[in-house]
Amino acid sequence: MSEHRQHFQQQLSGLEAHALGGLDLVVEQIDRVVESLEHQDVELAALVIADDDRLDGRYLEVHQGILTLLALQAPVAGDLRLVAALLHVIKHVERMGDQCVNVAKLIPLSGHEPPVDNAILGKIVQMGQFARAEVVQCKRSFADRDVPMAEDLVARDVAINRLNREIFRLAIEAGDDADIREWAMIMTMVARAFERIGDNAVDIGEQTAFVVTGLFREFSDASHVAAR
Repeated sequence: MSEHRQHFQQQLSGLEAHALGGLDLVVEQIDRVVESLEHQDVELAALVIADDDRLDGRYLEVHQGILTLLALQAPVAGDLRLVAALLHVIKHVERMGDQCVNVAKLIPLSGHEPPVDNAILGKIVQMGQFARAEVVQCKRSFADRDVPMAEDLVARDVAINRLNREIFRLAIEAGDDADIREWAMIMTMVARAFERIGDNAVDIGEQTAFVVTGLFREFSDASHVAAR
């Protein structure tokens, strides 16, 4: 391998590591918002919002790094697939961060001591944990170029979507108390954000398959009616 080629490979590997490292930041943000939800911790929620700058900065660094690489190099075949996939990966990382911020912004709206429905809150926390697991799995599948592991994200996503529907049903049945109903409606928006994080994890799994096979295909995920 020529020195020029070796330098290119090092740059590309560095960009991949930087992009996938963004998923570690997403996991931190999910942990914080789940804890914020459990304990109505408005201060921790504010930290999630403030810390989103790190994810936005990561997006810009990877995006600019890839554009620079394309301007200076002419990647072909597998390298070009990886470059294209990383542009998608970092976009999904940034979107996951935005969903965490969306949850964090909802927490103060429910009040200082909201009338919590434990059944709904329990499912919300479970959704957050499932979303976290999907983020961890999509990172590992991409890093290891493990297509079966990427495809397995679909089954995890079905579970998240099922919880989302259960939370919506429980919110509708929350009772006549206006405060409880308002809190329950806010939780349906939280559930939707966690569902979107799972969808983005599946999308990263699809990029794993693209890098390995050279063919892009949408997994038969839970966004399709047939999978419900």
